[in-house]
Amino acid sequence: MAIVVNLDVMLARRKMRSKELAERIGITEQNVSLLKSGKVKGIRFDTLERICAVLDCQPGDILEYRADTDERGDDTTTRSAGH
Repeated sequence: MAIVVNLDVMLARRKMRSKELAERIGITEQNVSLLKSGKVKGIRFDTLERICAVLDCQPGDILEYRADTDERGDDTTTRSAGH
């Protein structure tokens, strides 16, 4: 996956448990768990905004882009079709 969710890192930095975050942003603890594991396909901007407000961070502290690499370690996004 090219987008990595670092919510667990931010929770650890703020010494906060998933349960407390869930209560403060108004979603279930299960949904926080799914976010932390990266098993979601998207996140609503209003949810991201509430997370950032509670954790006093920026969206980039939670979401990170990593280029996909193939088995040789080459960046697959830079190769053109047919090569």
